Amino acid sequence: MSKFKLHKIVALGVLVATGIWVATGEFSSVGSARTDPGAQEAKKEVTTPRKIVQVAVPPRVEHARTIRVSGQTEAEKDSVLASRAAGVIEELAVSKGDHVEKGDLILRLESEGKEAAVASARQTLAQRQAEADAAERLAKGGNIASLQLDAARTALASAQSALELAQADLNRVTVRAPFSGVIDKVHVEQGSAVMQGAEVATLLKLDPIVIVGEVSERELGNIQTGDKAEVKLVNGDTVTGTLRYMSRAASPQTRTFRMEVDVSNPDNVIPAGMTAEIAVRAKTLETVALPRSVVTLHPDGDLGVRSVESDGTVVFHPIEIVDDTPDALFAAGIPAEARVIVAGQDFVVEGEKVNAQQADASMLRNLARNDESEAPQ
Repeated sequence: MSKFKLHKIVALGVLVATGIWVATGEFSSVGSARTDPGAQEAKKEVTTPRKIVQVAVPPRVEHARTIRVSGQTEAEKDSVLASRAAGVIEELAVSKGDHVEKGDLILRLESEGKEAAVASARQTLAQRQAEADAAERLAKGGNIASLQLDAARTALASAQSALELAQADLNRVTVRAPFSGVIDKVHVEQGSAVMQGAEVATLLKLDPIVIVGEVSERELGNIQTGDKAEVKLVNGDTVTGTLRYMSRAASPQTRTFRMEVDVSNPDNVIPAGMTAEIAVRAKTLETVALPRSVVTLHPDGDLGVRSVESDGTVVFHPIEIVDDTPDALFAAGIPAEARVIVAGQDFVVEGEKVNAQQADASMLRNLARNDESEAPQ
């Protein structure tokens, strides 16, 4: 027998063969690691099923956005009437709440001889007028000097001036309404003494009533004077008017611009100081009417909608909300004929391939109805 035993020779041969196999890096003989061409081909044939979404082409409409502004009612004119002379009130012709016409008497002070002064000045003027007429006739005949004629004319002018001063002094004892309106406050009592310049009554002109609000600088270019406005009062009444004024200087504190709306108020039923909401129609734009639920938020933070291209690719469109009404959301920025995803838009991403199914009219109505029920009142 050889010095080396047979089993040692076999073991040494196995060791050498294993080393050579490891060194080559070929492991194809292992069944679990062997590549099966048929299996790979089968794997290629297996595809992930596309998601199903429902789409619709929303109608494009000409829509004027409604700009809503909080405001309040104000009197068209608000005047505090004052006494033009000192004296005792002889007659107080009005009470709070009375309606007066322009020129109506508010109060009268005791005249204290002012009427007599007017009568005397009027008589003097008549006398000076007669003297001036006589001097004119004599001067034409050359019977008096020109200096005498000039003196007669001067005396006439002086008498005319004296009458006007006396009449003006008499007029100061009365206070009359400078415009038609409602007496809101009476600050004096009959028989009381007042000083010159003392407040007598507050007169308001409530027809038309003015609704005043503040519009932001972003909306300033969307409205203009002459636009129609709808005003909802705090008591629930709704009236219509016309935008009559837009300030061209912003408030330093709020950076907003004052706006005024004229509303007819013939019976003075709308008081000053009532809270109101002004709704003005802005410029008309081409928009797309959508249910609110269709709008989604992009991961980048943009608000928009998703649509499906003809090849089934999902595309995101940023939008600008033009108006939000109970009927629909009106938006701009959506391409014409875009097939907007109305169901499943939150479960797909841009670039993904989907199967698009046309949504029926009943589904769109239900979406709009749900949006309306969830809208804030």
